[in-house]
Amino acid sequence: MTVIAGRYRLLDVLAEGATGTVWRALDGASGHEVALKESRVPPGLPADEAPALHARRERGARALARVSHPSVVRVLDVVAEDGRPWVATELVRGLTLAETLEAGGPLPAREAARVGADVLAGLRAAREAGVPHRGVEPEDVLLGNDGRAVVTGFGDAPEEAAGPKESAGPKDGADPAAELRSLGRLLEAAADDRSGPLGAVIDALLGEGPEGPVTADRAERELRRVAGGGTRTPPGGTGAFGDGARKDRGGARADGGAPGAAPGAADAPAPHRSAGEDDAAPAPGAPPGRKHKAPRRVPVLVAGVVGALLIAGALVYHAVRDDGPGAGPGAPGGVTSTVPAGSGATGADGVPATPRS
Repeated sequence: MTVIAGRYRLLDVLAEGATGTVWRALDGASGHEVALKESRVPPGLPADEAPALHARRERGARALARVSHPSVVRVLDVVAEDGRPWVATELVRGLTLAETLEAGGPLPAREAARVGADVLAGLRAAREAGVPHRGVEPEDVLLGNDGRAVVTGFGDAPEEAAGPKESAGPKDGADPAAELRSLGRLLEAAADDRSGPLGAVIDALLGEGPEGPVTADRAERELRRVAGGGTRTPPGGTGAFGDGARKDRGGARADGGAPGAAPGAADAPAPHRSAGEDDAAPAPGAPPGRKHKAPRRVPVLVAGVVGALLIAGALVYHAVRDDGPGAGPGAPGGVTSTVPAGSGATGADGVPATPRS
């Protein structure tokens, strides 16, 4: 078995590309498995230019070793063998984003946003250390079994893989704006739904949003918000791309609002209305054709008036009967008295009246 620099025993190949081969290797000093990348010269590169290429890659690896971020692959060691640098990094167990997409298709929007936020955080940390990525691709992102999204491929300039004839000038991968555009293309390939909030962030990363180019800080904040299921820009945020509204080809807003409506109008609460306002007018933000119904006050009032009139009529009726002609105790049709008759009172036949109970 091949041993590199008297320390790393090569076990099997993990990945292979134009810029080199990544091996699974056993570190004889620590007893741990690592990922060991072997530097490879691109086809067609003149032999006298190979030493400069290896030296540049070695400097990049040593600079990356100073970065400590969970979303940046951790460089453990840089050794030389046969005039070529070999870079030992942590072994992230999992699949690349490219392998994941090939096996299971695009990711749900929230998961794609989470991966994008982690990738962007790693790119920012590496850039601050002086190691720009030059263009992140799905095969450069490892989705670890521990839940991390880890960026690899730093220093693998696209022009090196293309050959010397296409590398007259540096690509714009070292430009922060170009780095964000590459992330936007990555998310376009990774997400299964680009019509909602994530689509608006992708537009901003690609420089196609209504506000033009977006800063890395704002983009990461918006990606975290989408990953968390948020639908609105946090306090202090401005602009249209944070509200999750993205126009489709027909001009309709993806969040349900009318074309040309202000962001968030579709789900804004209706303002308070007083009792004297026109209840038949549609409330702001209500879907067309739907109107608030007027309160049912009139039928209640009419019923109350009718009831009062009936009660008053009954009272008047009884009062007239009590006070009219022929009314009184013993009178035909009158009310029978229950009060005992006075002394000497007689009935119609001259017999003293007997009290009635």
